[in-house]
Amino acid sequence: MLSDNQQIELLAAYPVLRLLPPRIRQMVASEGKVVNLLAGSIAFDETAPCQSYLMVTSGMVRVVKPVSNGRELLLYRVQPGESCILTVSCLLGDCSYQARGSVEADLACVVLPRSVFLQMVELSPEFRTYIFRFFGERVTHLMELIESVAFRKLDQRLAEFLLKKGPVIEITHQSLAVELGSVREVVSRILEDFRAQGIVQLDRGQIHVLDKQALERLSHLE
Repeated sequence: MLSDNQQIELLAAYPVLRLLPPRIRQMVASEGKVVNLLAGSIAFDETAPCQSYLMVTSGMVRVVKPVSNGRELLLYRVQPGESCILTVSCLLGDCSYQARGSVEADLACVVLPRSVFLQMVELSPEFRTYIFRFFGERVTHLMELIESVAFRKLDQRLAEFLLKKGPVIEITHQSLAVELGSVREVVSRILEDFRAQGIVQLDRGQIHVLDKQALERLSHLE
């Protein structure tokens, strides 16, 4: 059961819960459980049964699809106030997870049994709208990700990433490779090429964008 303070934190992160019917709000308070996980932990994994709905109140979960050679393709992140569409689809379809949720920043979340989540969707039009609006936004993002990975070269995607995150990006080459669904050696090679052209400056754990126009040209190359 959630304490009064835990309920306040949950409502602050998910204001839509205030619109639930009183009986369902009471179920959330009585059956919700707070779960805390440290960065680096696994929140859920491939093929694991999906039995709970997760609402993040602090921290972050990185949802990835493991691929060949130990690599991972970043699908999206879940932050406070957001919904994990993989969890939603698994709960609605009564199926297992098809990706992995890794804790990127120390996580505090409230988990609800599947039975409570289904009643929230069924009995609250406002909550149902929230769920499917977020679902639609995430699917659009995933379609863009598929198009980018399938049809755009890595140097184009890297240039676009640097444009969006610059002018100073605090990130390691390994973390950047994870973001782009590649391997560190390939990303480092492209970054060195960018550096040789005077497009970026590379420091330990940092990338400085020096030539934004060059990155814009690279990101739009066919």
